[in-house]
Amino acid sequence: MNLINIPQIKHADSGNFFILAGPCAIEGEEMALRIADHLVKISDKYKIPFVFKGSFKKANRSRIDSFTGIGDEKALKILRKVSETFHVPTVTDIHTNEDAVKAAEYVDILQIPAFLVRQTDLVVAAAETGKTVNLKKGQFMSPESMKHATQKVLDCKNENVMVTDRGSMFGYQDLIVDFRGIPTMKEFATTVLDVTHSLQQPNQMSGVTGGRPDRIETIAKAGIAVGVDGIFIETHFDPANAKSDGANMLHLDYFEGLMHKLTQIRKTINQF
Repeated sequence: MNLINIPQIKHADSGNFFILAGPCAIEGEEMALRIADHLVKISDKYKIPFVFKGSFKKANRSRIDSFTGIGDEKALKILRKVSETFHVPTVTDIHTNEDAVKAAEYVDILQIPAFLVRQTDLVVAAAETGKTVNLKKGQFMSPESMKHATQKVLDCKNENVMVTDRGSMFGYQDLIVDFRGIPTMKEFATTVLDVTHSLQQPNQMSGVTGGRPDRIETIAKAGIAVGVDGIFIETHFDPANAKSDGANMLHLDYFEGLMHKLTQIRKTINQF
């Protein structure tokens, strides 16, 4: 995938990694614009290609009473407003074939959730929109097996595809990142490391996923060191009260400090 194929992408020639960053879910217009404004300023300062991330709905919840969204069209319009206000591309998750067609009218990248990445009809529906497709690696899948998911997109005459590692199951309630898989996946697709979801602690008795945000910097640094093309990070100005995945999100106040460190590591890596 060529980064410049993503509409409105900036700093594509900077030699930096790119970032997919934003809140887990779109909770409202004010919060989305506030987070986007902060991230745009930081990405411009460090010349990092930036895509704003936000789920227009959360279909894969542990409990039926968990937050799922503010309404599909309302959230998608907010994503479009972020794009038009800050002139940046956007990415959102889809869960059904109908979602692919609907979301493609509002965003630039369609993301296939890890639990759904083997659903051929869904992957094909996303690919056939002509949008860039981000395939999350299933927690239950090997890096090598993602070649077949990627091929489904390519077979639809869509070369704009990336693969995102979000950790592998390590027992019932933990995930681990196998960094050996990064160079493997880079052999057949642009490869992203989802730092925050890799630090989830799923399947808790409460039905609310836990996390280890204190290890975000550790995982992110390691990802850049082994050569990932992009970094995925969910961030919020009030993670404790976020409506989804607050337990593993990066506080917005810490985002710039992390980007400063990661760009310095990338600068060093580029010398080799």
